[in-house]
Amino acid sequence: MDVHGKKPFWKSVFVSTTHCAAGCDLGDIIGAPIVSWAGWTLFGSRLYAEFVVLFLLAYIFGIAFQYLPIRAMRGIPRKEALIEAINADTLALTAFEIGLFAWMAVVYFHFVPRPEMNSPIYWFMMQIGMVFGFIVSFPPVKPGM
Repeated sequence: MDVHGKKPFWKSVFVSTTHCAAGCDLGDIIGAPIVSWAGWTLFGSRLYAEFVVLFLLAYIFGIAFQYLPIRAMRGIPRKEALIEAINADTLALTAFEIGLFAWMAVVYFHFVPRPEMNSPIYWFMMQIGMVFGFIVSFPPVKPGM
């Protein structure tokens, strides 16, 4: 804390980024097995179907992780809290998923073609992608959310 009792800017951004990353990670961890289990493909590739499902689930969880604290701490109407959550998280969440998806595409097309969901390699590569996503989402985060 600085002398005025406020967090330094970088700490506010880091905390906001972890909210974003938590929603993304949860959506990614839940979504990947769903796509695999269902056998979904898009344009003939499981990877593209994963991108769509993972993004949608990450977005739902990410907005929820922003909405709930905003609503609880500020006591504002639901619609206003939802709009603030969407404004706070959309850009950072999209950046996170782009970082993750870029890494997973490199893995899929260059290192381990069609890694299987039950493979430790798949989940290890997903963790590396999540780190890339976290780093990429850091700049667009709106601090204090």
